[in-house]
Amino acid sequence: MVETQRIELAPGMVFDASVAGDPKGPLVLMLHGFGVSRHLFDAQLPALAAAGFCAVAPNQRGYSPGARPDPMDFPRYDIDLLIGDAMALAERFSPGRRFHLVGHDWGGSLSWDIASQWPGRLASLSMFSRPHPLAFARALKEDPGQPGRSRHHQAFLGPDAVATVLAEDAKWLRVRHAAQGIPPAQTEKHLGVIGNPDAMAAALAWYRARGVVHRPIGPTEVPTLFVWGDADDTVGRMAAEGTAACIAAPYRFVELPGVGHYAPDQQPEVVTGLLLDWLAAHPA
Repeated sequence: MVETQRIELAPGMVFDASVAGDPKGPLVLMLHGFGVSRHLFDAQLPALAAAGFCAVAPNQRGYSPGARPDPMDFPRYDIDLLIGDAMALAERFSPGRRFHLVGHDWGGSLSWDIASQWPGRLASLSMFSRPHPLAFARALKEDPGQPGRSRHHQAFLGPDAVATVLAEDAKWLRVRHAAQGIPPAQTEKHLGVIGNPDAMAAALAWYRARGVVHRPIGPTEVPTLFVWGDADDTVGRMAAEGTAACIAAPYRFVELPGVGHYAPDQQPEVVTGLLLDWLAAHPA
């Protein structure tokens, strides 16, 4: 059974999270990216619980109404604070113990940094649609198509970005979700979280706090599963395939033909199977 919990990590920072499974089981912390919400992992949570894990998928900083600093106060959305939120959640559910980390898109960016800073805390890393930062930086320089795939990063820094994304009943998001394979029912769940100006301003504050700077990290020393759909509109083949050279640990790369940026929503059964196999191979 999946339940929604409101988890207070600090005064004024209360996170909405989907939680399933045995609280004493190995933790699987699942971090969503932009344009979606904790509901990206709705299909995986029950399966992880049935396999004996404690699965936790939060709405992250700004996405949770109770953990939404002023979106114009960009330093309060600094990546180190976002990472701190994730690690505080991990400590709440798995104090001092190793855990499994799953990241998608922006949640993947946090996850690469967490793996770099605390490799000993992670039993495994599972990544969706976010290549290793070194591979991504190389692709931005050498892949003629990657800058175009990433052009929304710059667009999201504009003063009218919130209004543009939410115009005409969030048409931009609805069209992108449909093109990238998200079922309509899931889109409605995500828009129930981010389809309002306050939440969208907070989601875009992640980009505004970081700008276009991507700090480098070294090779990842955590066993890593990287899942990429070849129809992903933001990540090209060079960045995806180049991630292998950035992993100094057991590594598996899975390419999903015809799948877009949101594989857990588009092919939930496939993603669930991949996760269960990877976690079983790298127990906490």
